[in-house]
Amino acid sequence: MLAVFWNLENFFDYTDSGAGDSDAEFSGTGSRHWTKSRYWKKCYGIAKTFLWIAEECGRLPDVAGVAEVENRAVVRTVINGTLLRKFDYACVHHDSPDTRGIDVALVYRTGIFRKTGEKAIAVNMDVDGNPMTTRDILYVCLETVDAGVKYHFFVNHHPSKYGGEQVSEGRRMAAMRKMVSFCDSLAAAGERNIICMGDFNDTPDGPAFAVAEESLVNMAVPLADKGLGTIKYAGKWDLIDMFLVSEDVAPKAEMEIAFPDFLLTEDNAHSGLKPLRTYTGPRYSGGISDHLPIVLYVGYGDNVP
Repeated sequence: MLAVFWNLENFFDYTDSGAGDSDAEFSGTGSRHWTKSRYWKKCYGIAKTFLWIAEECGRLPDVAGVAEVENRAVVRTVINGTLLRKFDYACVHHDSPDTRGIDVALVYRTGIFRKTGEKAIAVNMDVDGNPMTTRDILYVCLETVDAGVKYHFFVNHHPSKYGGEQVSEGRRMAAMRKMVSFCDSLAAAGERNIICMGDFNDTPDGPAFAVAEESLVNMAVPLADKGLGTIKYAGKWDLIDMFLVSEDVAPKAEMEIAFPDFLLTEDNAHSGLKPLRTYTGPRYSGGISDHLPIVLYVGYGDNVP
């Protein structure tokens, strides 16, 4: 099985449907001048990346989680309006209460999996019990069509460090606790194949990850130890996009970061390369995302597809 996660950097449609400030900003008449042609360029770029992964990894992603999508329609545009329409992708998405109007979603190949359950898990309080508004965690249960093996996927986009790392730490801790609580409940019920993916807005040494240590294996740690990352800030790569998996999955799994040339550009302010963003501040840069995709290989055998 091949799983992918990718933060798609403010993937809005190009219409202002009155859903909020971000919806207006990312529209043809908004301050970002997010036009139909720019929107479709991004859609085709996402599809091109899936096909690049297929060429590099030997198969298309069987399942992929995405973050920073405005709605189900933008995801469906990618899987139904580009070359990916030739394949059998379906989408799972729930609107969340996030103030920016961005959500997470999951796509999967119906020839590989059938969906047996889904739930939007609200993260509405920080560790001190204060109310907060952020993205839901998306839970999707998929079962392999051929062997009936069940997998439990959690797609995350945890609160950012906006306002300061220490101030925001309790929000990320709350999101991690909520995710781990659901994973522990599944494990207690005898479920084995748990795969959590997402933009955790912190590196693997962040305090929130201690919450998951007894339940899940962080597949990103070896990559972070090598100095690899999915985003680049002030000349330094940071790894904030990760897969955390149950102990049954970990021995059969390996995480990598996808580095296709067309997702990168020269880092003129520092050195080397960096992700080619869609926007750099208010300026349209023409790229796909400020994050690179991550890939999880899950090996064959032992009823793993």
